[in-house]
Amino acid sequence: MDADKVFSGMFYYDGSFQELFVSVKDGSIFDIKRFQKGISSERIEGAILPGFMDTHVHFRDPGETEKEDFYSGSMSAVFGGTTTVLDMPNNKIPVKDYNQFDRKKAVVKGRSFADYGFYSLYDGTNGDIISKESAGMKIFMGESTNSTEYSGNYKDDRFLAEYEKPVVFHGESSECLKRNANRKVKTLVDHDLSRPPSCEREAFETIASLKTRVRIAAHISDYANFHDLRGKFIGEVAPHHILLNEEMPLGAYGKANPPLRQRAVMEKTMQAFLDGKFDFLSSDHAPHMEKDKESVEFGKSGIIGVETRIPLMLALVRKKILPLDTLLMNGAIKPAETFRIKKGKIEKGYAADFVSVKFADIERLNENRLHSKLAISPFNGFDVIFPKDVYMKGEKVISGREILEDCRGRMINPQED
Repeated sequence: MDADKVFSGMFYYDGSFQELFVSVKDGSIFDIKRFQKGISSERIEGAILPGFMDTHVHFRDPGETEKEDFYSGSMSAVFGGTTTVLDMPNNKIPVKDYNQFDRKKAVVKGRSFADYGFYSLYDGTNGDIISKESAGMKIFMGESTNSTEYSGNYKDDRFLAEYEKPVVFHGESSECLKRNANRKVKTLVDHDLSRPPSCEREAFETIASLKTRVRIAAHISDYANFHDLRGKFIGEVAPHHILLNEEMPLGAYGKANPPLRQRAVMEKTMQAFLDGKFDFLSSDHAPHMEKDKESVEFGKSGIIGVETRIPLMLALVRKKILPLDTLLMNGAIKPAETFRIKKGKIEKGYAADFVSVKFADIERLNENRLHSKLAISPFNGFDVIFPKDVYMKGEKVISGREILEDCRGRMINPQED
């Protein structure tokens, strides 16, 4: 079988950067060689990594496209080195049945730069009408933006116990949130106190007790709530919970659910991430309008991050703070394996999604260069390294940080890929 293309360069393969020739056929890698005599190749400059996967984005499409849509959100993703995204179901009209799922699928088709999948929202009553094409299910254990809380009984829920695909839990206990709901929220510290870490811990104890095959606790804000439960479910962390804290002057742009925590909590959570004690690094990209962020008291929760997630981490790799293997495991390998997608590695049979990086090109984040509709980032001024070139299925989509190809992304069926 002849290759459609052969790429050469310094690929990260088998634990190190190696000069390789990588052959691509029908969008997938089918051969990797150290020597390739007599065959021309396309040279990729820089350090070549697999494309990254973000299993937790809120692109607001359909229903709130004034905040973000799949075109702008997925463009942001690929500029940040993310070639696959999984979008959450808490749209303005939540994706709770196959009709809403099919509507969302039709709206997004042909409008995504990245490959994508959709979750469905499970509230304890709608198992028989959830689309079988869902990448997985999302359960809100407590209230959050556009959410429908789970109203069933976790221990007696047969559908949940027998569900084969991943289930992502927004891990804040409803009962705990209600106990703290009367607190006035004027600052980020107040927001932390109104949704304390104990709400997260209560939720995690419930998740750990379930029999569902694949359980993921989303956006863990305090590693202390997770450390003794490691191995009982998959732990996800977001950049804002390891790089930001409630003491920073971020205003409503630092408001998220669960909240930013005290500096000491952030530092311990960061160290746990650096030590490889989390499973996923996801952005929880959650954009809002500027009017939704005028004050902490009345502002909506959510931080943008799909474009900055990997560049922030690459800067830490450059500084020798974060091991590259940890970033690849959390940001590419483990997410793809969990969702049964042949991505996240430079290996035979895997998608030819490549990200080329020049580690010398470290810079300060300029939010004006981001591609979200409201590009106001609490990471503005942080050190970042953006990919120079991005390839999807062997086709260059970003060249020199400029977009080349329009909307090559397709919906993923994890059972087939």
